[in-house]
Amino acid sequence: MAAVESTGLKKETAAALSTLLGPTLVVPVLFLLLEKDAYVRFWAMQSIVTFGFLFLLNWVLIFSVVLAFFAGLVWIAGVILLLVMTYKAWQGQEWEVPFLGKFARKFLKKV
Repeated sequence: MAAVESTGLKKETAAALSTLLGPTLVVPVLFLLLEKDAYVRFWAMQSIVTFGFLFLLNWVLIFSVVLAFFAGLVWIAGVILLLVMTYKAWQGQEWEVPFLGKFARKFLKKV
């Protein structure tokens, strides 16, 4: 397997790192800007869209008094999703997160 040009990492490793460190949103943005490999860019964009959405959803739930209980469930779902995405990226699978994966592909075409 060929190394990604910019970082010297294998594309699966770079994609897995962009999802594993996705909640920071900084690492996926760096991979999106620096890498030319379509696989790595897809996983970076999907990570940005997914964890950005989960972050916003969590804040909305926290500030709504009635639904604040669900913020913990969103956090647990986010951790599980983080692990699944990292595993799929590391295995070389181009798996889309339901609903959000389609948005990631649309945004990736615009970037």
